[in-house]
Amino acid sequence: MAFAGRHPMLSLALAGLTVAIIYTEIMRLLRGYKAIKPAELALVANQPGAVVVDMSAIADFEKGHIAGSRNIIPSQFDPAGKLLAGAKQSPVVLVCRNGMASATAARKLKKAGFEQVHWLDGGIAAWQAAGLPLVKGR
Repeated sequence: MAFAGRHPMLSLALAGLTVAIIYTEIMRLLRGYKAIKPAELALVANQPGAVVVDMSAIADFEKGHIAGSRNIIPSQFDPAGKLLAGAKQSPVVLVCRNGMASATAARKLKKAGFEQVHWLDGGIAAWQAAGLPLVKGR
C-alpha cells in the first residue's frame, strides 16, 4: 500500500497490465481452437479423418511440407470449400510458415462451425526446429 501511495502511476500501470493479461488468457481459453506443438500435431494428424492444411505459398509448399498435408493459399482459403466440406467433426490442423496465417484461418474455421480446429504454433519453422522431416514436391 505504501508503494501504491507513493507511485500511483506505476500502480495504475501494473493494475492495467494485470487486467490485460487476465483478459488475454481468458479469451485464449474461450476461442475454441487450440495452438499445438509439433509433437502434438503428429498425434492429431493420425486420428481418423484428420486433415492437415498447409497455407504456404505454392513455391514454399513445394520446397518442404508436412507429409500428408494439402496446400491451400490464404487468398483461396474457404471453410466451405471441397477440401474441408466433410471435416466439420474431424480434426483439422492448419499450418503455415510461421503460424500467423494458420491462426487467422483457425478463427474462420471455428466461426464456420468446425469442432476440432488446431493450428501449429510457430508453423513449419517450429516443425523444423523440432527436427521433424519435411517432404519436397507436390
